[in-house]
Amino acid sequence: MIDSPAEADVLGPFSEHRRLLFATAYRMLGSVADAEDVLQDAWLKWAQDDRSSVENPKAYLVRTVTNLSLNRLTSARAKREAYVGPWLPEPMLTQPDVAEEAERADSVSTAMLVVLESLSPLERAVFVLREVFGYAYAEIATVLDRTEATVRQTAHRARSHVQARLHRFDTDTQRRHEITERFLAACAGGDLKAVMELMAPDVTAWSDGGGIVRAALRPLHGPDKVARWILGVLAKPENAGVVARHELVNGEEGLVFSSGDHVLGVLTYDVLDGVMLNVRLQANPEKLRHFNPAAEAAGPDTDPAAGPAGGDAP
Repeated sequence: MIDSPAEADVLGPFSEHRRLLFATAYRMLGSVADAEDVLQDAWLKWAQDDRSSVENPKAYLVRTVTNLSLNRLTSARAKREAYVGPWLPEPMLTQPDVAEEAERADSVSTAMLVVLESLSPLERAVFVLREVFGYAYAEIATVLDRTEATVRQTAHRARSHVQARLHRFDTDTQRRHEITERFLAACAGGDLKAVMELMAPDVTAWSDGGGIVRAALRPLHGPDKVARWILGVLAKPENAGVVARHELVNGEEGLVFSSGDHVLGVLTYDVLDGVMLNVRLQANPEKLRHFNPAAEAAGPDTDPAAGPAGGDAP
């Protein structure tokens, strides 16, 4: 509860734009925890700064979050060079799409976050602000303290890079649900042939254990290897009793594996021509903390797939 006009002056603008700020930070970093840390740092800066000269709180806050994310992304890249096994983005449960949010939901898909990871920090910031949130080049130049010409060139490179690496995957939600159901049934029955039939000839699987839990240290290629790996993981004695449930993960239907109330893994995948092309298993406990009761759950106001509510649309 806000007890004074002074508190309202501090809390009001930040609360109003929080969803946009989180959405920006999450797309920049691919991590729920890092995005929340950036928002915390942005909040402290906002609360401590002299706000009397801030004419546009939204622009000020977006600039703050973007630059804090850039700093964190630059340092994170050095750490990821020593990461054990494949690095995958931190998954997040998202709300069902509404028509005006569908495009932004696509921009937070696991496939998109993986491609964004291959951009330079500056390219990533420009792409997110321009392609996702629709900022003008001049606005982005102000946010990033670059010339408009530099921003235009960076945007062109980033857009070309993403277009070259991001396939146009199937988006039929009913079809995706049917494939998920068949996949679960085949896994439950240990049916290797049925699992393989759901895989594209050039399917690749990645698993992220972060060196904390056992996971494949290299990508697996081909239906036979991928299907055998999936069934092998599920057949391990320690996974007896693990159940899978359908959830909307990063804007698309995925699977959350849990034992009791504890989430052990999140599976996301791309579908192309009716079969699974890219399979990604996030099993790193550090990246699943927000799925479990002991961790602070992300509320609906931090949904990265949702655009800003009401008049907050950029």
